[in-house]
Amino acid sequence: MTSVQSTAPFELKVATRTPEGIVLSPSAAKRLARLGAAEGHTVMLRVAVEGGGCSGFQYQMDLVQTAEPDDLRIETDGQTLLVDPISVPFLKGSEVAYVDELAGAQFVVRNPNAASSCGCGVSFSI
Repeated sequence: MTSVQSTAPFELKVATRTPEGIVLSPSAAKRLARLGAAEGHTVMLRVAVEGGGCSGFQYQMDLVQTAEPDDLRIETDGQTLLVDPISVPFLKGSEVAYVDELAGAQFVVRNPNAASSCGCGVSFSI
């Protein structure tokens, strides 16, 4: 019987889910790190759910430098996602990721609570 050992460092990047099931993906954390490096300071991504949009609710995303005292903080690879307490129930079980596709590059919310969403992915219904 033979065994294989690797001498190269192996780093498994796993995003940790909060008790609410919300996670910041490694792709989003990597993008936040790049944005912070370009700005010269740490940036955090704030995601909120607001009424409106063509499907009833819409995501609001902002890059911020400071958190509100009651924000839920989700961290992956040293980067932070902030969610206000009112938005948490709408985002339970969601993953916030960064995608770079032919149609464009953007932060997206993969929300299992959304019964339907519009073509742009910004608004949804429950």
